[in-house]
Amino acid sequence: MPYVFSFDHKHRRPPMEYKDLLGGKGANLAEMTTVLKLPVPPGFTISTEACTAYMDAGWPEGLDAEIEKQVAKLEKEMGRGLGDPADPLLVSVRSGAKFSMPGMMDTVLNLGLNDKSVKGLAKVTDDERFAYDSYRRFIAMYARIVMGADGEPFEELLEEAREAVSGTTDADIPADALKDLCVAYKKLVKEQTGKAFPQQPMKQLRGAVEAVFKSWNGARAIAYRVRENIDHHLGTAVNVQTMVFGNRDENSGTGVGFTRNAATGEDLPYGDFLVNAQGEDVVAGIRKTEDLDEMASVFPEIHDDLLVIFDRLERHYTDMCDTEFTIEQGKLWMLQTRVGKRTGVAALKMAVDMTTGKGRGDKRWKISREEALMRVSEDNLDSVLHPQFANKGKVLTKGLGASPGAAVGGVYFTADDAVEADKRGERVILVRQETSPDDIHGMSVAQGILTSRGGLVSHAAVVARGWGTPAVVGAEEVKIGNGQLTIGGVTVKEGEMLSIDGTTGEVVAGEMELTNAEPPPEFETILEWADKVRKGKLAVRANADTGEDAANARSMGAEGI
Repeated sequence: MPYVFSFDHKHRRPPMEYKDLLGGKGANLAEMTTVLKLPVPPGFTISTEACTAYMDAGWPEGLDAEIEKQVAKLEKEMGRGLGDPADPLLVSVRSGAKFSMPGMMDTVLNLGLNDKSVKGLAKVTDDERFAYDSYRRFIAMYARIVMGADGEPFEELLEEAREAVSGTTDADIPADALKDLCVAYKKLVKEQTGKAFPQQPMKQLRGAVEAVFKSWNGARAIAYRVRENIDHHLGTAVNVQTMVFGNRDENSGTGVGFTRNAATGEDLPYGDFLVNAQGEDVVAGIRKTEDLDEMASVFPEIHDDLLVIFDRLERHYTDMCDTEFTIEQGKLWMLQTRVGKRTGVAALKMAVDMTTGKGRGDKRWKISREEALMRVSEDNLDSVLHPQFANKGKVLTKGLGASPGAAVGGVYFTADDAVEADKRGERVILVRQETSPDDIHGMSVAQGILTSRGGLVSHAAVVARGWGTPAVVGAEEVKIGNGQLTIGGVTVKEGEMLSIDGTTGEVVAGEMELTNAEPPPEFETILEWADKVRKGKLAVRANADTGEDAANARSMGAEGI
């Protein structure tokens, strides 16, 4: 059995059925390539079996030869060589487990760049600034993920370069400054790791693949699997894909889009988008994103094409899909799709709507009531009963309501401090500029999450929605530093109380009183359907100790105590 499969490999069954082997991302990339015929950059998947073999006994015998064969196939297809000094082929290296683990494992972009190929990239694109911007991104990412360097000093150098030209975004840094930044980055790599930054493309690729394998057992991935009850022995696949660039020019861009609203369940596409940027800029929350309506005004034809693809994906997967896309000089590329995570409110609404075919267009697909019930989890039902503010308080600022429900707790600014506070029995609001996968242990214990940056598809938003944790993101007036946050003239120190509303996006001073939520109408519908399915097979009793609990249980359909 081979370890490596190209996206256009002819499997015996539809590729989406091979998630055990190809991982979710690899299976869906193959499905989009071979079945849906969507514009997917070519590439190949290193299977989960290679990862489990690596974890058991080290680098698998024969894997190097298989990877070299696939690289050669990719080079022939693209007409460029990996790291070619004249016209380099560049690739991304991404994880892709059977079950979605957003941001928990590692990714390396722009692989194949080195001191020679960056000059070739500058020449063939006639854009020196773009080439050296791509190179500095690659050096920093590779150094941190593969070589174990600390990422903070790289960010500090980037910030200095930006400030030197009075720029507001990375796009303001000119080519000469980026060249200097690349030199400084390589020097930093040597200082931190004791090793020179690797210049051989195949050595870079081997290092990146191995780093993704290792990230399966990283602390944040393990913490996420524990929270999500995912088997620790599954391993991750690795996807090596031709790079397409959203940061080529003002006719390029990148985004993340959902075929329906993952927060409300409304049958309207939504997402975040940036002009002249790479995908990491969107999910990291570093730059202020625009929504898909804004994309329609910048790239109207591509926006229309994207909505057609959204519709095809929903029909094919018969579910709401989460996508990543890039526009390179006016051409749309689909980088990923998967069944999207959603809030409890959205899960209920989508489940009911999808049984009726209710939504946009004339010919809607449908699912059965039994399938709808299987798509609603106990956590979904619990989350729609999340508390709300009982009354009005002093609203300090308003961000984006990313995950509904209200939360009250003491503010803590690091994941470690949040965990320690939780151990002391405190309620916690985790406050960050933006979260990253390294914060996952703090996010998992928090009653609510507040970030000053990021949009509705940022890391904080996606993870919070998946867990049903109230979250407010992109609250730009929140300034964090010296163990406190400041909003206008109000200061809240570490441990002091703050309240957030993940539905409205409001951030409120002090400790608000909370009250039970009013479940959406779909809540009763789903429970009625469940009652019909279980009738004669399963009875429901409640574990209730008080009259109030018993009355509540009876109102929810319990048949006894």
